[in-house]
Amino acid sequence: MQGASRGGAETAVAGRVGLVDALLADALREFDSPAVLDCGGGSGRYAVPLAADGATVTVVDVSIDALATLRLRAAEAGVADRVVAVQGDVDTLGEAIGEHTFDLVLAHGILEVVESLPQSFAAIAGAVRPGGLLSVLVSNPVAAVLARALAGDLAGAERELTLLDAGPPGPDAVQRLCAERGLVVEQIHGVGVFRDLVPGAALDAPGAREALARVEESCAQRRPFAEIAGRVHLLARRPSG
Repeated sequence: MQGASRGGAETAVAGRVGLVDALLADALREFDSPAVLDCGGGSGRYAVPLAADGATVTVVDVSIDALATLRLRAAEAGVADRVVAVQGDVDTLGEAIGEHTFDLVLAHGILEVVESLPQSFAAIAGAVRPGGLLSVLVSNPVAAVLARALAGDLAGAERELTLLDAGPPGPDAVQRLCAERGLVVEQIHGVGVFRDLVPGAALDAPGAREALARVEESCAQRRPFAEIAGRVHLLARRPSG
């Protein structure tokens, strides 16, 4: 897999993941002494806060540098004993984690860069223990088409349109993969419904950013707005029975 670490992308999306943080915190409350796996977890954008909330988090990432940053961040946060850094490729996840399973498995921004999506997703889904949850965050190709068109780049919108079925996996593809692996999707939230569409200058007005945050929260699960969000977060469960 090329570029399995999300480190370079973390900063770009840091302002858009407050909703995801809240959803993960809620999910974590279901479990006593939760065990979490962060696939391609980079330098710990999610792992360190989850460890601070009481989870033991295993991060599998191909980047030595990202894992070094992860260890440093975990130590600074006082959770080094609850963060396990494993150098490995998500495409060969079984080699990194063996037969271990987890209460919560994260696949955030990683499905777009794996070499074999069916194989990698099967390994990721297989790491979810019965009753456990899979958290997936993917880019939404529909939003890319819309953003290009609204920017006046109609040729770009047409190119993005051709990628809807052949390009990186979107939320529909993730739902199909979950069903194939026996996972039941329980929640779907749009992340960044309007943020990429609002002109930057408009956010300089007094109270504009707060208003945008309220609108984003209100529309995260409201059709059709959630379906055009820049990213989509899905939470799926492996049934206990």
